[in-house]
Amino acid sequence: MDEVGGAGTEFERNIDTDADLDTDTDADDENEGSKGKIKSAFDLDFDDQNVGNDLPNMLLGEDEEDSMNLDEIDNILDLSDNQFPKFTLAKNKARFLRMVSWYRNKEEWIEVAPLSGVTKLFKQQTKELEGIRSSKLDYEMELETGTLTPSQRSYRRDELKMCKVQEKMAVHLISKLQVKIKSGRR
Repeated sequence: MDEVGGAGTEFERNIDTDADLDTDTDADDENEGSKGKIKSAFDLDFDDQNVGNDLPNMLLGEDEEDSMNLDEIDNILDLSDNQFPKFTLAKNKARFLRMVSWYRNKEEWIEVAPLSGVTKLFKQQTKELEGIRSSKLDYEMELETGTLTPSQRSYRRDELKMCKVQEKMAVHLISKLQVKIKSGRR
C-alpha cells in the first residue's frame, strides 16, 4: 500500500471514480438556474477574476504551515468551507473536498441503508483505516529522517495531513456505522 507514487489508496480511487460518475447532476443544476453558485471546488471557473483572489485562502505556500490543530476537531464534516484544513497542492485540496463529499453522502446513506449494506461498509472502512494509519506512519517516519528536500518535505507534510484528515473522517463514520449495526440487531 505504498502511496508515494500518487495513486492513493483504494478508497481515494473509489472517490475519484464516484466523482467521475456523478456528471449527470451537472446538467440538472444548470437547468434549475443554479448557475453562478459555487457549491464545491469543482464548480470554480478559473477564468473568473474573483476566483484568483480566493485561491490563496484555500492553499498554503511551500514554506507555510497550517495553523489548524486537527486533534482539536471532533468532526471535520461539521466545519464550514473556510475552516477546512489548507493544503499546499491544489490537487490535494480537490481530493480533500471529494473526500468530504463522499463521507457526507455516506453519513446520509446510513440513515436509510439496509443492515447488510451498513455491515459491508463497516468492514470496508475498518480495512481502509488500517491502510490510512499505515500510510500516516510511513509519512511521519519519512519526515523525521531529515533527508528530504524542502519540496519533498512540503509534499510529505501535505500527504500526512491528508492521512490525518481521512483517518478522522473514517473513525467518525465507523462509529456511526457501529451505532447503526447495534441498533439494527436489537
